[in-house]
Amino acid sequence: MLFVKTDRLKQGMRLARPIYNKDGVLLYERNSKLTYQGIQSIRTFGLLGLFVLEPAEPVPPMTQEDILFERFQTMTVFALRDELNRIKQDKKKSHKLHTIVNNILQRYGYMDKKINFIQNLRSKEDYIYKHSLNVAILCAMTAHVLNMKREEQADIITAALVHDIGKLSIPKAMAQKDNLNEDELEVIRTYEMAGHELVGVVFPGEPAVKRLCMQMNKALSSAKAGETDSMSKLTLGAKVLIVAETYDTMTAMRLNQPPESEVVTIKYLLAHPEIFEPAIVDALIQSINILIPGVSVELSTREKAIVIRNNEENVLRPMVLGFKDNNIIDLGDRNYKDIEITDIMKTMDNRYVIDTQTLIDNGFHVPVPKEAEMRIGIAQEEAVKENITEESSLEEVVDKVEEEAEAEADTE
Repeated sequence: MLFVKTDRLKQGMRLARPIYNKDGVLLYERNSKLTYQGIQSIRTFGLLGLFVLEPAEPVPPMTQEDILFERFQTMTVFALRDELNRIKQDKKKSHKLHTIVNNILQRYGYMDKKINFIQNLRSKEDYIYKHSLNVAILCAMTAHVLNMKREEQADIITAALVHDIGKLSIPKAMAQKDNLNEDELEVIRTYEMAGHELVGVVFPGEPAVKRLCMQMNKALSSAKAGETDSMSKLTLGAKVLIVAETYDTMTAMRLNQPPESEVVTIKYLLAHPEIFEPAIVDALIQSINILIPGVSVELSTREKAIVIRNNEENVLRPMVLGFKDNNIIDLGDRNYKDIEITDIMKTMDNRYVIDTQTLIDNGFHVPVPKEAEMRIGIAQEEAVKENITEESSLEEVVDKVEEEAEAEADTE
């Protein structure tokens, strides 16, 4: 799999990832071959580039939930970009931000299962929008595990969406620099504080939103300077924001900096309980898949292995099957306390290398991922037949198809 910038795309290249428009309609499925017209259309989307498959490379697996998650990200990033820019310019919010908050809350604020938290490649132009959305989704799931009230969840999600709004006013020349000096960093901090003041103006009836933004920003700045005494005085919402902010920042895909793996990031969060509340980190771990059956990993012994059983008590120490001599290693067993997982083996687009067939061939029960393009395609065809144009209506059709698919699976 290769990442190819938009201006280097060629006819015949096969897409490794689906492409949606701002309304969530599937424009190009995975494995679609690019045409001249397709390339011209993609360039108008403003995409930095695409992941394409190499000539003999098979299509990598994506579950139905993965496809829907990526589709939701695409749709919401467009909506969030418009709303944040409107707030910055008009200094007032519209009902659309409330709709975005409710969509995140309904989709991820009541979820009682883990998801594959997929990171998308970000450019400097869209980093703030994608980062803010991902932090909001992580906050919604984590707050749910912590049994926080709906009002508190909504405040945290809102704060996550707007916490970086001040950075949208940073001069473009400075925003695109890779290495900033101390004076430039101070200028950026000034824009951040101005953004928090704007949040206070835009949300006069929701004082918790501004308070959460300011507490998180101040706490992370203090932690960076080695001062952690004030962490215990933070509200629970601010502590949730800090964990979500740090997790997304470390695992984010950027062109100028490689992301940390989920394993490295979780180890970092757990190693600094004075900054990251252990109960909140645990709630995050209960919300997203880290090391699940089928994930290929690297061990501290330099051996490659595949996870065959996850460990609910300690997510970083599952049972694995070594590739070298097919030996089973239960990292939760004291006999293997000196061995640990150092990293996850991933594809170029930062997805797990899932090898469920190996597990099935060796007698392990593993849920087979369901490919989703067909289901989404059916939903969209139904939407066209019924002349559905509203986003909410299309969502209802997709949800209906998903429910039918789940019912069929249960029957089988």
